[in-house]
Amino acid sequence: MRTFPYTLLEERLPTIGLIVLQADETIETDFRVAFPPEEAQVFVSRIASGADVTPETLAAMEADMTRAASLLPDIAFDTVAYACTSGTSVIGAETVHVKVRAGCQTTHVTDPVTALTAACRKRGISRLAFLSPYREDVNTTLREVLAREGIETPIFGSFDEMQEKKVARIDTASIVDAAIDLVQGEEVEAIFLSCTNLKTREAIPFIETKTGLAAMSSNSVLVEACGG
Repeated sequence: MRTFPYTLLEERLPTIGLIVLQADETIETDFRVAFPPEEAQVFVSRIASGADVTPETLAAMEADMTRAASLLPDIAFDTVAYACTSGTSVIGAETVHVKVRAGCQTTHVTDPVTALTAACRKRGISRLAFLSPYREDVNTTLREVLAREGIETPIFGSFDEMQEKKVARIDTASIVDAAIDLVQGEEVEAIFLSCTNLKTREAIPFIETKTGLAAMSSNSVLVEACGG
């Protein structure tokens, strides 16, 4: 056998870790669009999640959080993001961050709730219209968490869907129409589209044009928190 010398590459690009729900079909694509390979390295791990979204299935992810983080490559990350809005509100952002750090090496940990709070503060927003795909009880805790951060959600609308497979297939027109209808005649400063599995990337420009309001989604604020 012949052996040969080699030179190791020097890593120069930002490194982002993404912990994605097993049932999520959307956010990984959104991150690949936001962070093309010439601009950042995005590595994805999956965490077991229920086919239906309930407070119980969301809370169950806490037990698997550290293992999911540990399945990311053994490198130093600039940011690792847990990609579940409702899951973060149920488990608690602080707990999520501790569990993620226990499984990987990262400078920064984020999640959609922390990212939304930061985005609202950056923009001076304190009143949101809140659109979710999920039933009301799944969103109650999240709205309470936001209220404690000084962000009111006086207007709430939902597609009242539990099944993740269906959430991932709600079309752009449905999202745009629901958002426009939700804010008609209401005094809010922006619109938030909750859920990383909801396909909001193409809907946001239409919503902003039609309503004149800023529109943010779980995925857009999480991309922003990761440097996008």
